[in-house]
Amino acid sequence: MDGRCFTAQPISVLFYSHTFFAPVSIFAIYGMQQSVSFTQQTWKRLKKNKGALLGLVIIFIALILAIFCYLLAPDHSPNADLQTVEIQAKKPGYTQQFLKIPEPGNTNDANMWQWWSGSPVQYKLIPITGYRIQKDSLLVHKYIDEDTTVVQYYSVAAITSGHPDQLEQENIITKKYWLGTDKFGRDILSRLIIGTRVSLAVGCIAVLISLTLGIILGALAGYYKGWVDEVVMWLVNVTWSIPTLLLVFAITLAMGKGFWQIFIAVGLTMWVSVARLVRGQVIAVKELEFVQAARALGFGSFRIIMKHILPNILGPVLVIAASNFATAIIVEAGLSFLGIGVQPPQPSWGLMIKENYNFIITHNPMLALIPGFAIMILVLAFNLLGNGLRDAVDVKATASS
Repeated sequence: MDGRCFTAQPISVLFYSHTFFAPVSIFAIYGMQQSVSFTQQTWKRLKKNKGALLGLVIIFIALILAIFCYLLAPDHSPNADLQTVEIQAKKPGYTQQFLKIPEPGNTNDANMWQWWSGSPVQYKLIPITGYRIQKDSLLVHKYIDEDTTVVQYYSVAAITSGHPDQLEQENIITKKYWLGTDKFGRDILSRLIIGTRVSLAVGCIAVLISLTLGIILGALAGYYKGWVDEVVMWLVNVTWSIPTLLLVFAITLAMGKGFWQIFIAVGLTMWVSVARLVRGQVIAVKELEFVQAARALGFGSFRIIMKHILPNILGPVLVIAASNFATAIIVEAGLSFLGIGVQPPQPSWGLMIKENYNFIITHNPMLALIPGFAIMILVLAFNLLGNGLRDAVDVKATASS
């Protein structure tokens, strides 16, 4: 012949020349090409789904709000906890004039992390209905309620840091509460924006925990079968038989109430669905030709699972991750509403509903409905994205398009 030897085998092709001898898996090369092509087709199909794109836009806006919440919120104090009890439970669009009095002993030290954690309050706000400057004194009508005001006097030199002529510019301010105030007189818009960070954080951490446990246990059960599969499935069935809310209660009570505890508790309740899905996908994929080729080439089980099997089941995993993200947001809101989730004064949408739900049957139901609408919109966005991913990674639909 021409000095080259060609040997055909059912699962791999070997090429030999005078300079090298290297086994090359045609299935591996074909799999990499198909992976790139599948990713491109998935994104192309996802872009055609208007609902999924709308969900992506909402999620992107929520992510921007979560990262830069203290720069975007009208109340820059930590947790938006600036309380003015005289103006509690005001309706959206309420406007109030304030006298801004510096707090003694507080210094406005620059902090590079204020954009992330908020700025300490350096002043006190006194709601007023009017004021008048009399020489070195400032006379104000302090707002108590809609029918009551109290006259108070303040020294101009004591409340202004600059020239007395700057008093009206620096110490008399007017604030508009676009979404009203809660029962403590806090700005609901600010707490709603900062609460976005809690909802996205609990979803992100819970999904990471559930994906990590679910993928590891599901892959081991599906690949090795036998007693490993029996042990994992027994653990899955036992965990799934316990009501989710009851399991979260037990984990929260064991670990205590707090910000991070609720994330871990929610994550540890959602891994079972991931494990079952991954197990089924691994059982189906491990019998395909490219996996058999990898075994014939002597690759270890860890490499086969990580580099050949898991990348090919990424689509269904992404779909269930989006669904679990929405579920985590709802579970966190429910736990915060019951009082065992995020603790005050840290803002949480579920906690905001709990603090203001009494107003639903009184004069101002929007105080509780607004955070409820926020939960609904964000959960809907993840559900739309999950539905779009489900259609985009549909192999049959992709092949027919």
